[in-house]
Amino acid sequence: MADLPILIQGGMGAAVSNWRLANAVSSLGQLGVVSGTALDQILVRRLQDGDPGGNLRRALDRFPFPTMAERIWKKFYIPGGKAPAVSYLRLPQAEKDNPRELQELCIAANFTEVFLAREGHAHPVGINYLEKIQIPHLPSLYGAMLAGVAFVLMGAGVPLKIPGAIDLLANHQPATYPLHVTGAQEGDDTLMRFVPREYMERDLPPLERPKFLAIIASNTLATTMIKRANGRVDGFIIEGPTAGGHNAPPRGPLKFDAEGEAIYGERDHVDLDKILQLGLPFWLAGGYGTSEKLREALAAGAAGIQVGTAFAFCNESGLRPDYKQALIAKSAAGQVRVVTDCVASPTGFPFKVAQLEGTIASEEVYAARPRICDLGYLREPYRTPEGKIGFRCASEPLSLYVSKGGAVEDTVGKKCLCNALVATIGHPQIRAGKYVEAGIVTSGNDLTEIARFLRPGASSYSAADVVTALTAGVLSSA
Repeated sequence: MADLPILIQGGMGAAVSNWRLANAVSSLGQLGVVSGTALDQILVRRLQDGDPGGNLRRALDRFPFPTMAERIWKKFYIPGGKAPAVSYLRLPQAEKDNPRELQELCIAANFTEVFLAREGHAHPVGINYLEKIQIPHLPSLYGAMLAGVAFVLMGAGVPLKIPGAIDLLANHQPATYPLHVTGAQEGDDTLMRFVPREYMERDLPPLERPKFLAIIASNTLATTMIKRANGRVDGFIIEGPTAGGHNAPPRGPLKFDAEGEAIYGERDHVDLDKILQLGLPFWLAGGYGTSEKLREALAAGAAGIQVGTAFAFCNESGLRPDYKQALIAKSAAGQVRVVTDCVASPTGFPFKVAQLEGTIASEEVYAARPRICDLGYLREPYRTPEGKIGFRCASEPLSLYVSKGGAVEDTVGKKCLCNALVATIGHPQIRAGKYVEAGIVTSGNDLTEIARFLRPGASSYSAADVVTALTAGVLSSA
């Protein structure tokens, strides 16, 4: 395992793990990872903000399909950026058979993020996807692979069909992916299709096949991936329930503690001895953000650790500076709190939320927001009475959700994570010239400890500070 990183930076939020962060971590010889969530939306908002620094222009100039790149640039780029009170242009919401515009945006956005993360160094870069956001998978993977992504990480679902898709896309061959449709019946067409040559503007040699790492939370899922995946699985990231973002729900009956948080028990701990028997490298995540935990993981047979929270609050991350500084200060004062919210996410997965004033974690801010679903990444595909595929979201207007067959009780406490997460990185939608979407900060339980990365008298820290602290006494003794 000498050629594998001992430290993987987590792929967090919607561009919290942006290209700057991944570039910084990979430049230090560890594995920087960009988040692949909503990159099409983020690309067009960055362009409407005027492409500060000219980074997107530089990346698009290296995109292998220049006509596509110019089409995107001309439609969305605003010199100097849009006026502060002007809304961002809305993209059409994704469908099983996406319009060409969305497919092109997924390809180009994933290319630019990985290209910029790889720029200026010779070390590998990874990209992280959520399996449950299925519609963008194939064009997104293809775009990332065009830019030379070395690792694909995926969790929040069972990504059995991703390895085979990667194999096909590496050779520019058509690939398919099954869309999970609630209520689907035998004979329904739920298969998504992507044909690279419909988008290629010139012939290209085969692409390098990235390693595929499945993010898991149980021994059963690890075994299932090895036995049933339609291609090679190269390793696992084993996430415990203290990791940030979406968590796997507890196994068995759902029980809550006095503060309303889900209780995880022995059944939710992975047996590492059984993982070792599978013969693939693995990394441990969730509460492993110290050099002591790294040594513990290595002693247990792991290739290393994945760390998210420590990197989410460093200088290079995409998290809004005001949110970042407020939570660092709270952590330093011992006043920070992370809640595992079992109802916030429309997906039904528990979701870790840092408690911060001014975000939708605040009941007042949440209650004041109109129920709007106009990004739609977390919508649930369902079979309509006519046998077609419809989409619903437990965070959309109540009457609309119920009219689509949704249950009223499923809407209680649901938050629009799509708009909030994009707002969290500084691209909030502006509605009617005055209402500004508030963000939401997801974090692991290690948020309480991030102040230890601060140097004396400092109020911020860098990705290099995190890497140095985590690998202290480990790399030198390796």
